[in-house]
Amino acid sequence: MGRDKMMRVAMYYSNRDVRLEEMKVPNIGPGEILMKVVASGICGSDVMEWYRRDKVPLVLGHEVSGEVVSAGDGVKEFKAGDRVAATHHVPCNTCHYCLRGHHTVCDTLLRGTHFEPGGFAEYLRVPAINVDRGVFAFSGKVSFEEASFMEPLACVLRGQRNAGLRPGDSVLVLGSGISGLLHIALARSLGAGFVAAADTIPFRLKKAGEMGAHATFEANEDMIDRLRETNGGRLADLVIICFDGFIPLALKAVERGGTVLFFAGAGEGARIPSTINELFWRTEISLASTYGGGPADCRTALSLIEAGTIPVRRLITHRLGLAEAGLGFKAVASPLEHDCIKVIVEPHK
Repeated sequence: MGRDKMMRVAMYYSNRDVRLEEMKVPNIGPGEILMKVVASGICGSDVMEWYRRDKVPLVLGHEVSGEVVSAGDGVKEFKAGDRVAATHHVPCNTCHYCLRGHHTVCDTLLRGTHFEPGGFAEYLRVPAINVDRGVFAFSGKVSFEEASFMEPLACVLRGQRNAGLRPGDSVLVLGSGISGLLHIALARSLGAGFVAAADTIPFRLKKAGEMGAHATFEANEDMIDRLRETNGGRLADLVIICFDGFIPLALKAVERGGTVLFFAGAGEGARIPSTINELFWRTEISLASTYGGGPADCRTALSLIEAGTIPVRRLITHRLGLAEAGLGFKAVASPLEHDCIKVIVEPHK
């Protein structure tokens, strides 16, 4: 691809202001690849305005899959035409955190790696460190839109591992958006004995049942009694918070000796509404946190998608071109107004 060729991008200014603009196709260097973006999912973190407000305008998009257009000098594993999924953040693999298995809190992953410009563009440059440990080829059995779920599913995998999910555990997923639905399907596949889902949006609860939830509840105080009734008189061994508004409910729904996983990013200034004694006195509950997914999580996630273990295609509700990306951001940011689970942007549509 020649220098100074232009491409279209969806430039993010706010959740209500996403503009179709043009910029130069990135040039690649040694060890890098230029990727034609075929499918790019809108993540819940993409609509966290407080997190983006000091960085706009920018091109977002990190749940990507596509084709290799060209490979820089020294790239041996990939060639033009390869079907690949990529992750934007990768670890160094050598620091204190990586060596202890905490790859997703590595400084390199947190601050040192990214795409240029982002997945809501026709093309992107994948840096050499990402090519080395964050790009994964997949076969023609997997569609590009399915492969774009690699990164979000990798995050879910890591979360359940951090929370210590064991076969036979009872699981309550609070929030049945895209992350919650992936948690439901994964917990079922990992042998959870009982999986329940809660939300305030009927459309999402219907999807939760389709993804394997044994029971679905409207998220309110009455849900605690219903959880006991459907779970043999007990609360949940693992409660997964996929929306920060359900934090107070989560602390009431976890069984003694159980775990609460803080999966979703919380709003600015969010707090845990409890005291030490209320939480821990004679409960032996654990609070677990998680962030992102590492290279091994990505590889496992892609394998699960390819095997059909996690039916991600069921979760796609919108397929939009770049010119319509603004509609996708509004839908993800306002789930009460839209029957929306996963929005896939197709930059070449």
